[in-house]
Amino acid sequence: MGSTSAEDLLKASAGVHFSGLRLDDLDHRNSVVEQPTNTAAKSVPKQPFVIGVAGGAASGKTTVCDMIIEQLHDQRVVLVNQESFYHNLTEEELMRAHEYNFDHPDSFDTEQLLACMEKLKNGQAVDIPHYDFRSYKNYVMPSRKVNPSDVIILEGILVFHDCRVRELMNMKIFVDTDADVRLARRIRCDTVEKGRDIRTVLDQYSKFVKPAFDDFILPTKKYADIIIPRGGDNHVAVDLIVQHIRTKLGQHDLCKIYSNLYVIQSTFQIRGMHTLIRDAKTTNHDFVFYSDRLIRLVVEHGLGHLPFTEKQVTTPTGSVYTGVDFCKRLCGVSIIRSGESMENALRACCKGIKIGKILIHREGDNGQQLIYEKLPNDISDRHVLLLDPILGTGNSAVQAISLLLRKGVPECNIIFLNLISAPQGVHVVCKSFPRIKIVTSEIETGLNEDYRVIPGMGEFGDRYFCTDDDEQNVISQI
Repeated sequence: MGSTSAEDLLKASAGVHFSGLRLDDLDHRNSVVEQPTNTAAKSVPKQPFVIGVAGGAASGKTTVCDMIIEQLHDQRVVLVNQESFYHNLTEEELMRAHEYNFDHPDSFDTEQLLACMEKLKNGQAVDIPHYDFRSYKNYVMPSRKVNPSDVIILEGILVFHDCRVRELMNMKIFVDTDADVRLARRIRCDTVEKGRDIRTVLDQYSKFVKPAFDDFILPTKKYADIIIPRGGDNHVAVDLIVQHIRTKLGQHDLCKIYSNLYVIQSTFQIRGMHTLIRDAKTTNHDFVFYSDRLIRLVVEHGLGHLPFTEKQVTTPTGSVYTGVDFCKRLCGVSIIRSGESMENALRACCKGIKIGKILIHREGDNGQQLIYEKLPNDISDRHVLLLDPILGTGNSAVQAISLLLRKGVPECNIIFLNLISAPQGVHVVCKSFPRIKIVTSEIETGLNEDYRVIPGMGEFGDRYFCTDDDEQNVISQI
């Protein structure tokens, strides 16, 4: 392909793009090696963004949820309330309903809640029961049909108590409100909406509500990603949460699962360059040129995740400019040989940077053997940019990162840079090393039966260094 064709492709390519994603049929916890993805299989629905909102009774959880829903008016949002999943009281329990502890974890049918949430996450509509607090039954009133949505908000006093429920959430919010305010709201709610007399309300509060808050609800505060003081009165906190949700909704599904995964924002130029380097007919010259451009973008993005210090300088006009100083203790490590294609971009961005080498040999389908390593002696004191353009099964990456850890590099000091990543490799690396950062330019569909990334771009090293047979034949004819 000549330069004219390349420019035409760049101009013609348009639209924000993320390759497809399969999350089913993957056992990520029990196996380091992921199974290849079958592209002929039925595609998985887009993963919703699940928000858990917990806090004491009458803390303002529902108000916070309503504010979030109102601001996300242009998104499909559904609210699921934990109160819908109370157990039906038996005849014996009904006789002493005033002694029943509705704030205890055992009062909820967590299994039914999990079943409904799993269906919603998998793109299936569910019927949510409507619990009647006068009869203490969930079949007196019609159930509510809930369709799959972009955002699912799960609200309740104990939604953080069960680890299985917590694992479904992409964001966990704890609404923290003063105990006296909560008690006043509780009295108003139970007397007006639930028809209880004030003496019963106060009796239940002292016997069950307050002890349950201290024993079960307050301890779950430690699981929260965000704590909102004053509940719905805190408009600033809710605004910031909505901004974060909007950002996450525009990201790849895996970015919702792993906060340490970063996919650079796609543009027409980036999509066009991906089109060129993925085309089997692209010449070696164009492949290298556009790969280098993409690599430079990934490296620049990766450098943005390094720590910085504030610095003031005097400009030629005599003015003082307050900026930042680059991280000084830095090095690169390339996984031979494809990783060496990323070294020039790193050197162009970081003058005089030290670069180490790691060679890992593949043995069969899954085995990996470390063959060679040459790393800076003081690498344990540096932030490390690990270079490999393709993240496939994740096996080589695990070997390389494990070596860096054995050399004393803190896990949080490693940034893994690659051009394309298969979901299987992302799962393996992020689950094995949750504190490293992965920066990539695109998430792929998966792996085929030969553990090759698809749609992919072929053997990157052969195409970049012109060592594939087809390209050699072309060169011999020139």
